[in-house]
Amino acid sequence: MTMLMFWFLLGTTIVPSYGGLLYDHTAYSECKDEPEKALYNGGILKAHVLQNVTGKPFTGSKFLAHYPAFILHNLPSASIYSFSIWVKIKGADSALITASLKSGKESYNCTGNVIAKSGCWSFLKGGFTLQSPSRLSVLYFQNIDGQQVDIQVASASLQSFTSDEWKGIQQSKINSVRKRAVIIHVSDKFGNRLQGASITLQQVSKDFPFGSAISQNILANFAYQKWFVERFNAVVFENELKWYATEPKQGQVNYTIPDKMLEFVRAHKLIARGHNIFWEDPSYNPSWVQNLTGPNLEKAVKTRIQSLLIKYKGEFIHWDVSNEMLHYRFYEDRMGLNASLDFFKTAHRADPLATLFMNEFNVVETCDDVNSTADSYIAKLRDLQEGGIEMDGIGLEGHFTVPNPALIRATLDRLATLGLPIWLTEVDIKDTLDKHTQATYLEIVLREVFSHPSVKGIILWTALNPNGCYRMCLTDNNLRNLPAGDVVDSLLKEWQTGIAQGYTDEYGSYTFSGFLGDYNLHVVHRNQAANSTFSLSQSDETKHIYIQL
Repeated sequence: MTMLMFWFLLGTTIVPSYGGLLYDHTAYSECKDEPEKALYNGGILKAHVLQNVTGKPFTGSKFLAHYPAFILHNLPSASIYSFSIWVKIKGADSALITASLKSGKESYNCTGNVIAKSGCWSFLKGGFTLQSPSRLSVLYFQNIDGQQVDIQVASASLQSFTSDEWKGIQQSKINSVRKRAVIIHVSDKFGNRLQGASITLQQVSKDFPFGSAISQNILANFAYQKWFVERFNAVVFENELKWYATEPKQGQVNYTIPDKMLEFVRAHKLIARGHNIFWEDPSYNPSWVQNLTGPNLEKAVKTRIQSLLIKYKGEFIHWDVSNEMLHYRFYEDRMGLNASLDFFKTAHRADPLATLFMNEFNVVETCDDVNSTADSYIAKLRDLQEGGIEMDGIGLEGHFTVPNPALIRATLDRLATLGLPIWLTEVDIKDTLDKHTQATYLEIVLREVFSHPSVKGIILWTALNPNGCYRMCLTDNNLRNLPAGDVVDSLLKEWQTGIAQGYTDEYGSYTFSGFLGDYNLHVVHRNQAANSTFSLSQSDETKHIYIQL
């Protein structure tokens, strides 16, 4: 398909905007009686016939099974492939169905999955990027949880995008979701339009929350504080609010350090996430808590949540209430299945204006983790909602190794069907990779999530400590940028309007497209001048600002 371009004004500069092949964000999280039509009218698969392949559906299988597959010829490399398909099973109430790709010597064990059900159709959406061209590839769908089931599929679709098309789609979404068109009208006191008036605009704050974790190390490091606030408008405390940090010994509660960190937050007008109230991983609970059971544990839990949320009511925009519930069950195993439900209810009563989050890893990073599929996340969230809690936000940690942009986008599409704000809460790249590869992969992740309409904030997990960072640092200990820091600085500059200057046209107007946030405006015409401020919030409508000299 030919990539078409159209043009729009940015101040007095004309810049191109993408107008080529569009990406379809359509997704479903409900099981349906009948499958919907194939996306892209089937794309590459439109002319392909579904085949049955016989083999072992997963490593260690004791049986041979038939599973549906598409045989694909001559797939080019350096293309991003988005696929979707509807799945129904027989032989079990539900089963985890995984899409895999075999291409020459390359194997992609999981490029998408869905928990399919018997009696209705479930929507699987995923994707992959080929590292080398393939003369022959097999895209197949199998059950990997050990049950011998029959798999039915319908409305299959596979659509390829070039790298330029994918980037063009990202930029188009950024232009429409993160920016807004503005017309500044300048006239005299009689309403006469003034041509040639000088316009100077400066963005002074950003609407989109983009930040990083910090540790108590920042309190005594004033150079680090300056570096941080020059870049970020959002923050999360790395460990300092966790139970093991605030009450290492039973009854000895100490909030001195988080109090000081909050002073830093307030002084620089940052927004802060509350991380976390409870952690389901037993190894990250205070040692004295691990030995409690029954009424003693219930009393300790009640004291913790009341102490923390009453003290910090209104301070944190979010609370990660019970961290990583899909992987661990410390509290539910000891207090019953309603433990998490009670945590959320109590948190909402204590701090009703805070957004309550489920926070989990490996939901968006990969689909190899059977504990944290998008469907598992959705099911757990719906269980909590049905229990009567105010569930408000989707927290995706984002600890990536090799990011799969098509899978990231497909997963976000499916989670977006819930209509809740999505935050990437702990983004980093694994430190087994060299620093330049970390930076390359970080840019892929950040561009993908920033351009997705349902993502409302990004927090990096890059708190700087004397002994380094958790997995990825942006700078060394002397605050000299590492490659990942260069990527972040470059993107922060790209994703802000900065200072724009120009002159009104013959209609007395100046047109620009600006990133959402707050602006200072200075207008001069001959010997007259005016200053003003305005804010850009998300809207499809053009913002009109009227200045009279």
